[in-house]
Amino acid sequence: MAARIFQLVGACNNYPWGKHGNESLAARLCSKTDRNFTISSDTPYSELWFGDYHTNPARVLTTGEPLNHVLSENKDTLLGRKVSTQLGSQLPFLPKILSIAKALPLQLHPDKRISSLLHSKYPVHFQDPNHKPEIAIALSRFELFAGWKPLSHITELFSLPALRPFVPVTHDPGRPFTEGTLRSLTRNILTAPGEDLRFALSQLKHTPKSLLGESAYIRTLLPRLEEQYSPTDPGILVSLTCLNYFTLSPGEAVFIPANGIHAYLSGDVLECMARSDNVLNAGFCPEEERDDVDIFVNALLIEGQGPGDIKLKIKEKATEGEGARVVRYRPPGVEEFEVWRIELGENAEGEMEGGDGPGIMIVVRGAGKMEAEGKLVDVEEGAIWYVAPGVKVRWVSDEGLDLYMAAA
Repeated sequence: MAARIFQLVGACNNYPWGKHGNESLAARLCSKTDRNFTISSDTPYSELWFGDYHTNPARVLTTGEPLNHVLSENKDTLLGRKVSTQLGSQLPFLPKILSIAKALPLQLHPDKRISSLLHSKYPVHFQDPNHKPEIAIALSRFELFAGWKPLSHITELFSLPALRPFVPVTHDPGRPFTEGTLRSLTRNILTAPGEDLRFALSQLKHTPKSLLGESAYIRTLLPRLEEQYSPTDPGILVSLTCLNYFTLSPGEAVFIPANGIHAYLSGDVLECMARSDNVLNAGFCPEEERDDVDIFVNALLIEGQGPGDIKLKIKEKATEGEGARVVRYRPPGVEEFEVWRIELGENAEGEMEGGDGPGIMIVVRGAGKMEAEGKLVDVEEGAIWYVAPGVKVRWVSDEGLDLYMAAA
């Protein structure tokens, strides 16, 4: 019988948008438990994966065995009845740490219907038929584009001479944009010649902030994005003019539903999503890495994507012991996962009862001791543990401890 709680080693990857060397939290956390992982100052480290997805699975610290193998051989013990009967009999979530130095691709994660079609037609590129709603919790100052600005704001922006050429010819100039107008507008920008995009951006640079209204930040962000990517990249114009721009503080979070448009800009975040690696890219990447524009535009979720729909409301839960704070991040309408944060001050303790499903925890700051299944072990920054259903966990710390647990 497999142990019901055991330590894991995550896997770090190297997309060019990642932070370099020790600036990357993903790399620093990975190096704490992977003794074979050496940080290089000139290498970007973008993501630390610590789930069981087959392309980048975590491994059991003591044996090196991939987590997906261990779970497949011990489903009753390690996944439990809830996952077996309701969630496909496999770990239903995928947690990551992201360290972001420049904009990720402008993207969406297709819903189950679209993912199934893409997986059937392009199995090498879309390796599963699942959807991928996700939450991103800020671990540092976190900048991102996510969801659509109010249609009234977009309508006003595209009355500017620099942007009028992208407005659909079917649009009545005297009326506000509709969701259909916005979909067509997005297609027009994504398919526009590079020189048209370059010219529009050059004009926006000199547009008075008073005419940009609530989007006056465009003047500040535009040069930065042009430096990161070519001014002929359509992601710049779509993001600046059509999407909400957010800056979150540590502990704040956003929810990105399936088909929700977004692009993360900078910061360190904990990300958790349904078990999938499907993505459609439309910008902030080389042209050859962009997906079919019609598939992307037709998939876009437009309704219910205003600022109030993106920021995730959090709930605190009482816990025994002083100096402890427990926060629950629960994505709306998602049954596969939620995330818990356990934050201990100095000389504090806290605990969590065993859940119906499994969990995976990672310590992002501090050190202490963890008690579970009758054992007391040391935990420190970077430690990753798999927790089976029904396992109660208790933490104590002298110096303070901050950890997150993804759970089904």
